[in-house]
Amino acid sequence: MNLDKEKYLKVRKAQAQGARTVNELQQIENIVIENDTELQEIENVLKNVCKCKNVSVQEVLNAVNNGADTVEKVGEATGAGTACGRCKSIISDIIENRR
Repeated sequence: MNLDKEKYLKVRKAQAQGARTVNELQQIENIVIENDTELQEIENVLKNVCKCKNVSVQEVLNAVNNGADTVEKVGEATGAGTACGRCKSIISDIIENRR
């Protein structure tokens, strides 16, 4: 990944606040996307909830739609949030908003 740490952290912070698209990200965080490569990297980060276990937003949504209604249950179903734990706020937001 070539995305600098500051931008990566802004993307993850925005995800925890509900951003699921680049437009939503830009509404939440003041982030400037320099080029198409950076845009693609940001889109890839937005698709992923848990970097440690490589769990996508869609996998978390599937678990939530199948009854996982807590961060712990999503972790049991997908592995997300069971390593470093930094993604737990994103998982919690997905559960709360179901999107």
